Amino acid sequence: MFPPVSTVPTGPGAAAVPLELHEDRCFDPDPAIRRVARALYEETRPLPLICPHGHVEASLLAENRPFPEPAALIITPDHYIFRLLYSQGISLEALGIPTRSGAVGKRDPRRIWRLFAAHYFKFRGTPTGAWLDYELYHVFGVRVQLNADTAEHVYEHISERLASPEYLPRALFERFRIEVLTTTDAAADGLEHHRALRASGWQGTVLPCFRPDALFRIARPEWLRELARLEAVCGSPIRDYGAFGAALVARREYFRGLGATSTDHGVEEPRTERLPDEEADALLQRAIRGEASAADQQRFEAHMLMEMARLSVADGLVMQLHAGALRDHNEPIRERYGPDKGADIPVATEYTRNLRPLLNAYGNDPRFRLVLFTLDEATYARELAPLAGHYPALRLGPAWWFNDSIEGMRRFRQRTTETASIYNTAGQPVGDHPPRQVVAHHVIDLEDARPMARALAYELAKETYRLPAGDRPLQSGGGT
Repeated sequence: MFPPVSTVPTGPGAAAVPLELHEDRCFDPDPAIRRVARALYEETRPLPLICPHGHVEASLLAENRPFPEPAALIITPDHYIFRLLYSQGISLEALGIPTRSGAVGKRDPRRIWRLFAAHYFKFRGTPTGAWLDYELYHVFGVRVQLNADTAEHVYEHISERLASPEYLPRALFERFRIEVLTTTDAAADGLEHHRALRASGWQGTVLPCFRPDALFRIARPEWLRELARLEAVCGSPIRDYGAFGAALVARREYFRGLGATSTDHGVEEPRTERLPDEEADALLQRAIRGEASAADQQRFEAHMLMEMARLSVADGLVMQLHAGALRDHNEPIRERYGPDKGADIPVATEYTRNLRPLLNAYGNDPRFRLVLFTLDEATYARELAPLAGHYPALRLGPAWWFNDSIEGMRRFRQRTTETASIYNTAGQPVGDHPPRQVVAHHVIDLEDARPMARALAYELAKETYRLPAGDRPLQSGGGT
């Protein structure tokens, strides 16, 4: 592994401020709480990473090619980065974001990197800034703060690393001690790269996840194209609801054959409603004719969530539901650049009534598992914790997206643990609110906190997503 580099070329105007990460960053300033947090952190830090929900492309690991230059790796694909820069008046063109047509103009990676570096200070105090500093320091060995004066040096430094075998995707996978990584894949994906990984003999565990959202959004202009993809991969026409359902069952089985343990569903509103097959077929027929309305899509999505739950009872796939994002709020940006360009905005979301049909039908069945994610923090204590604290099938996913931050994780635990307990969640990185503060406040002792910390950091994710058992089961207490 390369050693860190701590110097930069000096000259007029050079400003090489050392990059230093305090050993107590993210820990509570209260010494009593910090001592407990550090003790628990040191015990859980050696545990491997369980990554049951992510968006890493399987092709990255299957092909195992060197990563591109720093701007293409770090800036262009990361909407957390370019959405903030765009909010500060920097155009997406200047950051190398391609348009819908694929045009990017004359792309100059170094110019993009210099622009990013000149505005890097604007990420101070944000989760993205914390992640980037950690990445620069620990992954790439950078020891100077990124700014306009150090941009070229840091660019060259990262480029040198990326050209080495130690920074190939599989090498990093192993370096990060990833035990399981799950991708997110459309229902009609062929999963060729997953099959290639299995055939390669490489020992890393990379699992697909079945995400059929595009097939349920029947009012979208691209829906007919998605249906055609499903027909192509299934090898037969889909002209009615019966054939549509059979195709989804077949695809789920295909995913399971390649190791999938979960499905994923993203909706603006988590509405669930069982429709008679005749009504579902009528909605599908309207979609095939290109006549489906937004109201039709809402009813069809609500029905298909019920169907996905029913199938999960049958085949054991864990069902994930991500709700509460109004996608592509900035319509001019969507029209020019396409979806997922940093303009997805949270909305107020209701769960208690919306999920009642689904939970009444399947929430008491021991074969069913539903992991629920939300962007609406106001629902943590009022709806989600009480629901998860009652229905055996329900687990709360960790703080998600805009809430995936130090303060966001703390708020999640503060508002859910007392009602739901940590054991009705899918885990969370250790270091947030419990168990460190409850130990310091003498609610539990350190011997109870240790298995809680291990559960949060490792075991709950494996148990929730029905992944292969680790070296030990969930522990009830008495240390590790």
